[in-house]
Amino acid sequence: MNRPAEPVVGRILRVEAPAKVNLTLRILERTPDGFHDLETLFQAVDLQDSLTVTTVPGSEVRLDTPGADVGPPEDNLVTRAVLVFREATGTGTGVEIRLDKRIPAGAGMGGGSSDAGATLRLLNRLHGDLLPAEALQELGATLGADVAFFAGEAGLALGEGRGERLRPLPALPRRTLVLGLPPVHVPTGPAYGALARLREGARAPGPVLAGAMPRGWAGVRAVAVNDFEAVVPRAHPPVRAALEALRADEGVSLALLSGSGGAVFGLPRPGEAEAVVSRLRERTPGIRWVTADTLERLPAPAEVDRGGETE
Repeated sequence: MNRPAEPVVGRILRVEAPAKVNLTLRILERTPDGFHDLETLFQAVDLQDSLTVTTVPGSEVRLDTPGADVGPPEDNLVTRAVLVFREATGTGTGVEIRLDKRIPAGAGMGGGSSDAGATLRLLNRLHGDLLPAEALQELGATLGADVAFFAGEAGLALGEGRGERLRPLPALPRRTLVLGLPPVHVPTGPAYGALARLREGARAPGPVLAGAMPRGWAGVRAVAVNDFEAVVPRAHPPVRAALEALRADEGVSLALLSGSGGAVFGLPRPGEAEAVVSRLRERTPGIRWVTADTLERLPAPAEVDRGGETE
């Protein structure tokens, strides 16, 4: 690949980095490399981080995360996304990235992965869409299985393998979900370990979809399962309390853990989301309850003028 022209200094792009919930998550057999195959439906929702990238002289990468403790910048997935994009494309534009965090960490909603996927899409747009969508998702998969989903465009996708083998799906009708965000950080590795110990000597379950995609939200309810519910709520009482409260509410027709937790989400009847949130806030005051709409597509990067307005 010839070295592409670098964008002009001072160019600014912004994009929202949405969270996801897993409408189904089946953990399948362990593979020879020690990981597990899985089957999941990723659904993007509009609880979102925000990333703004400004091109600067030279080749420095600067990451600013105001008000958020996300660890050393060099270890952040955003910084790592810049480096893998540069390696894949031969670009070296200096960038200053501002990351405004709203998605809680350790919640099973893909916050860090979404930030990385959004960074790849921002850089690709900065450089005139150098990489096709499929190549961008393959690049995302090198950073983490969920990053591949967030480097794409579809709001709903089937994930297989470790989650990086993706099939974009037609969008479900837009719905408002209720999200429960307990004040706990649930590490993914120990959750997998606990599930493996629970299953020791038993055969892992098979897929629930088997290639047949659900039709509408009624179809989603028929296949909704999260295998981590066998271990995560037991290990984290606030998660158990949130899930039990959600399932006990008369306005909710589906309640599920997202990813390996600790976030939970529910599908309220149309028009009842705010009433459900109000009841749950009274019943479980130690848990943050919010609403979020499902997204048909991931937000696209947009130019920002010097006044801070997107175009």
